[in-house]
Amino acid sequence: MPVNVEKELSQSWKRLHGAQAEIGKTFYRWRQVALEFAGDEVAPLDVSLRAAEIFGKDISKSFLPRLNWLKGEEGFMLILGKALAGIWNTDGAIAKVEKGDNPGEIFIKCSRDPWPTWAKEFGVPMEEVALCRERMYQSILEDVGAFMNIPLKVEMQKAISRGQGETVMRLYKA
Repeated sequence: MPVNVEKELSQSWKRLHGAQAEIGKTFYRWRQVALEFAGDEVAPLDVSLRAAEIFGKDISKSFLPRLNWLKGEEGFMLILGKALAGIWNTDGAIAKVEKGDNPGEIFIKCSRDPWPTWAKEFGVPMEEVALCRERMYQSILEDVGAFMNIPLKVEMQKAISRGQGETVMRLYKA
């Protein structure tokens, strides 16, 4: 029986997008449950930021075996930036990395991010989406920086969820 390659690819593409949507929606479902258990004393943003921090700490463990200084500082920063962009791409975003003007500076640019759409479905403020992405990356960089013995920072310069058309994060050696 012949295989219809176009049909198979189309079905795989639909399954991938379905799985990516479940990733984001599951985060917001768990956020909702956590808020119900926490009660009115806890701010929703605090719950989300703590979750982003925990995600970052867990993700950073997978980064460490792949990072090294064999290609110098610029190569290290580029590999790290690509790893951070890869997390976003796994979620269904379109993220890429560009070199900055300085050797210790990388820009992670995202032109399509599904997280604001999922947040909107659950009534989550758009600013929370931007702050959580930044907190998750900061959490990753804390562990990576400690392991590699270099101070790393990330700052969000623009955000899709703030209505700025794209998200731009500056990764740099502090």
